[in-house]
Amino acid sequence: MSLRLPRLFTDHPASVEESYFEHLRFAGAFAGQLLLAGLAASIHAVLPFLFESTASRIITQLHARLQRRH
Repeated sequence: MSLRLPRLFTDHPASVEESYFEHLRFAGAFAGQLLLAGLAASIHAVLPFLFESTASRIITQLHARLQRRH
């Protein structure tokens, strides 16, 4: 098991041609953008005149970013 543990952190990043820290940075930034989109959508749900297209714009940008990686 001790030989397998480091691979748990490196196998997936390597599969997308990134180091662990490159993947950490990308995934962390992606998560931050998703949190912002979720916050904007939550506010929009209560106050529909605010953030009318913010969440969908962020999601569209994130999708395009993912497509460029492949």
